[in-house]
Amino acid sequence: MWKNPWVKRTTLLLCLVPFLVLVWRWTHHQLGINTVETVARYTGDWTIRFMLLTLAVTPLRRLPGLNPLIGYRKMLGLYTFFYACVHALHYWAIDIQWNMQILAEDLTIRRFFIAGMIALVLMIPLAVTSTNAMIRRLGGKRWAALHRLVYVSAIAGVVHYLWQGKTATVDPLLYAALLAVLLGVRIVFRLRKRT
Repeated sequence: MWKNPWVKRTTLLLCLVPFLVLVWRWTHHQLGINTVETVARYTGDWTIRFMLLTLAVTPLRRLPGLNPLIGYRKMLGLYTFFYACVHALHYWAIDIQWNMQILAEDLTIRRFFIAGMIALVLMIPLAVTSTNAMIRRLGGKRWAALHRLVYVSAIAGVVHYLWQGKTATVDPLLYAALLAVLLGVRIVFRLRKRT
């Protein structure tokens, strides 16, 4: 089933649904009183969700019959970057309206902005080197080493969410727990491989 090209094409379109829903809600004034806050949380949530889905591919593919899932990892990773860019663009263009002074203050004083920027910046080389041509150019080992930055980016993204509120809410704690499980599974696999 997972090798069926129509399944992949359908998944590609489904990944766009959250963005299309946001556009519809925006154009139909369905974002509530605090539009800026709503869009920021919505795009941030979907960025982390796609990040977790991307990280879940590797452990899931070890299950019987799910190895073809590896063919979806790049697509999910690029959607993670897409939603992260929408999240950042909304902050720069709508929230602070390209005010460089506010941006400089946020990135030097507010720690959750610093964590968010780290998460976004680390995604850039991952997106740029996601093509087969870049994999061949870098070589498998160097490419794999570079793409371990995804773990740091994911941690920074979850920390960004955890630090933005005065009190911890359920969503960031849930994301942190899921990330801990996904990273823990990888550590177990690596230890078992060594032994």
